[in-house]
Amino acid sequence: MTRVASCILLLLVTACSVRADTPAHPVTLWRAQGISNSIYLLGSIHLLREEDHPLPSVINEAYEDAEVLIMELDMDDLDATATQQLFNQNGVLRDGTTLRDLMGEDLYRRAAAAAEASDIPIDMLDKSEPWLAAITVEMMSLYRIGFNPALGVEMHMTARAVADGKPIEGLELIEEQLAFLDGLSLPAQRDMLIQTLEESAGMREFIDGVIDAWRYGDIAFLEAELLDSFQGHEELSDALVTNRNRRWVSQINELLDDRDDYLIIVGALHLVGEQGVPKLLAKKGIEIIQLSEPASVR
Repeated sequence: MTRVASCILLLLVTACSVRADTPAHPVTLWRAQGISNSIYLLGSIHLLREEDHPLPSVINEAYEDAEVLIMELDMDDLDATATQQLFNQNGVLRDGTTLRDLMGEDLYRRAAAAAEASDIPIDMLDKSEPWLAAITVEMMSLYRIGFNPALGVEMHMTARAVADGKPIEGLELIEEQLAFLDGLSLPAQRDMLIQTLEESAGMREFIDGVIDAWRYGDIAFLEAELLDSFQGHEELSDALVTNRNRRWVSQINELLDDRDDYLIIVGALHLVGEQGVPKLLAKKGIEIIQLSEPASVR
């Protein structure tokens, strides 16, 4: 899976098959303890495969305990048509400018060569800004190896909550998320697209490790393989990770005075590292622990 682009999908949106006779192990799930309630923080992978289900049972227990679900976006109120229109308004070039123009000849030739190596028709990206082109490439690559947003953590939990009548709320609006991407400088967008294209060919080999790390709560792996890939990409890191984490910590802190229990689902990379939400909450003196999946016996 591509490093920076995969981070983006883990931040704005990854899970492995259940194994028989599995020993107890941590998962990418934390519980913060308030005075009279609990808040569960679940790291999400936005696209999954059939083989990645069922999710660990401790996630189901957190869902059952929570009265309210909170995600990055209010998923049950999203309108697919309106969302597509927003992507078009923010990321599609309409003034005669092309992706080649924005990339410059040298970078465009490099992008075209990487696209050809991964059998990606770069011409279809001609009217996309680089950030949208990067996301399109990443989604195409994931679809090719069986990943589907309908199977991702958010959509799975949204379907359950709608069926159970549990309210769903959002930390952000879709307009805000698109603004994070569209507001990136052109050099940052170019870098994102180049790296996405050049690493897309190795996605299949990398992604199983990411999913295992997610399922088994291997925070060191996620930090080393994904979070550390933001080194040298400070603009991306600030816009997509750090600044959002700090805003969310303030929102979560207010919920700890509530009586309801909450399950908050955000991209997994928001929950790791020194600037991850769990560490930031702990620095405020909030009791927070990483949860574990109990041992399973065939």
